[in-house]
Amino acid sequence: MSRQSRRLISAALLACSLGAIAPAASSAAFDVGPAGVQEFYEGPQHSWPEGDGKVLWARKISGPAALKSAKATYRVLYTSRGTDGGRIPVSGLVSIPKGKAPKGGWKVISWGHGTTGLADVCAPSRVTASSSFKSYVTYSDATLNRWLKRGWVVARSDFEGLGTPWHEHPYLVGSSEGRGIIDIVRAARGIDKKVGKSYAIAGHSQGAHGALFAGSLAATVAPELKLKAVVAYAPASHLKEQAQLLGNLQTPNGLSGLAIMIAKGSALVSPGFSLDAVLSDPAKALLPKLDTECVDTIGSTSAFGALAPAKLVADGQDLSGLYPALEATNPGVKISVPTLILQGGADTTVFKGFTDQLIPELKGKGTKVTYVVYPTADHGGIVAKTPKAAKKADSFLAKLLK
Repeated sequence: MSRQSRRLISAALLACSLGAIAPAASSAAFDVGPAGVQEFYEGPQHSWPEGDGKVLWARKISGPAALKSAKATYRVLYTSRGTDGGRIPVSGLVSIPKGKAPKGGWKVISWGHGTTGLADVCAPSRVTASSSFKSYVTYSDATLNRWLKRGWVVARSDFEGLGTPWHEHPYLVGSSEGRGIIDIVRAARGIDKKVGKSYAIAGHSQGAHGALFAGSLAATVAPELKLKAVVAYAPASHLKEQAQLLGNLQTPNGLSGLAIMIAKGSALVSPGFSLDAVLSDPAKALLPKLDTECVDTIGSTSAFGALAPAKLVADGQDLSGLYPALEATNPGVKISVPTLILQGGADTTVFKGFTDQLIPELKGKGTKVTYVVYPTADHGGIVAKTPKAAKKADSFLAKLLK
């Protein structure tokens, strides 16, 4: 079934749901979703609850998507808002810590994941032992398990359009990521009544970009919740400036995979812009791979890694039609709670120079930022292999999540 067909069916279901009769109440706190993967992500066909962050259904899971230090991890489908402002289903994971909840309920860390791809199969909540992109999800497990051991719930949104078949994934569109990150905290409270209202937001790379936007949106989107802190590991930023440099990169490399995903995501929020009209023929021929493959192969020589970034765009064409969207998604935003940014000096995916530029932009908006650089840390290593960064993040969160 095509995405367009699924969107039409989704619209019809939503329209019909206004007059539908809800099923009988379950003895559980939420409706239990089906075991079948496709059926789970397509969502229930009965009426949806009003509001954002409402659990459509959830199911306890095991395997690589479950965190070992959790009492239970649930795959969840919940309501959020899409780039067009309409209510949509978003998938994710909620992990509940072991032990007794403290007075006021468990605190929550809402985690924004790093890049996994654009295809539905690339959603972190869909990862299996045989998934080719598994390492792009599980590298953060040690961090998340450590937070569970501290007695914090860990909620992980897949983001709009990843996992669920109804929408395309607007990669690195900050408002979309931010809504997913916030609304899954509400969903966690619908899964277990012992989950409290206080939470922090954290994320890496794409998810750090989303974490900063979530921090800026939190007070408006979810005033009933209590945001305490934001932690961003190597946040993506300055995408417009990076797009303007593509013409200088004449050697094939993996950055072409990231560049095409950014272009595809921004095109979804750029009315009147046609990505097909500006791409080179070799790039257009590879576009279908974005609907079936994940980050581990999109940037490889079997896909976009075979092209130089400069060769993504046809002669005489440019990406200037995307510049307004790219500029709008720069995460130099105002955040009302203390914010920690951790950056690796040896990062060749999110370059330190761009994060250096981001800090004064955040401070200029009134955000209280603590910025720490670890000179030898690379992109994944800032999360997985830098003990001093782990200690800094943990102490920062612990102080604010009292």
